[in-house]
Amino acid sequence: MAKKEEHLLTKIDDELRKAKEHVTNNKRAAQAALRQKKMYETELDRLAGSRMTLETQVNAIENANMNLETMRAMQRGSAALKSIHANMDIDKVDNTMDSIREEMALSNEISEAISNPVGMGHELDEEELRNELQELEQDELQHQLVGAESAPAHHLATSSAAPRTSNHADTLDEDAELRALQAELAM
Repeated sequence: MAKKEEHLLTKIDDELRKAKEHVTNNKRAAQAALRQKKMYETELDRLAGSRMTLETQVNAIENANMNLETMRAMQRGSAALKSIHANMDIDKVDNTMDSIREEMALSNEISEAISNPVGMGHELDEEELRNELQELEQDELQHQLVGAESAPAHHLATSSAAPRTSNHADTLDEDAELRALQAELAM
């Protein structure tokens, strides 16, 4: 088809050249060349239309093949899913998950039973442990509050002469300084 189109384009150019040659001296020959040119142009248009029709058909066939392959792949996928799900339904899945949960709970109970100390002479009382922990927290908070309130007093009344020997002595000195400052402020 491409060769035919090239041949027709060459013929059209030849006829146009002939028409230009004869336009001034032989009008009848110029008109005949233009008619022939029009005939070649019509043939070229038909050929272009045929090419377009063929290209459209090729595209349609390619699309149909692609659709067919897609449909076959979808059918194979559907069959695979049916095969997989043939032995599985939501009830079986729920039962399996329940069984797993039960076994995990049993495993946790066993682990907890194994990890409890045995033979220590007495069982630990969780409530007693919580109370002791709260007491420790209260003591620590109290200690932090005393340290925070006495910090400015410590800097105001420091003496560089004697270094302190223990934390307990530091706390007693800080408490005394704090009471002295509070007494001054109360006056």
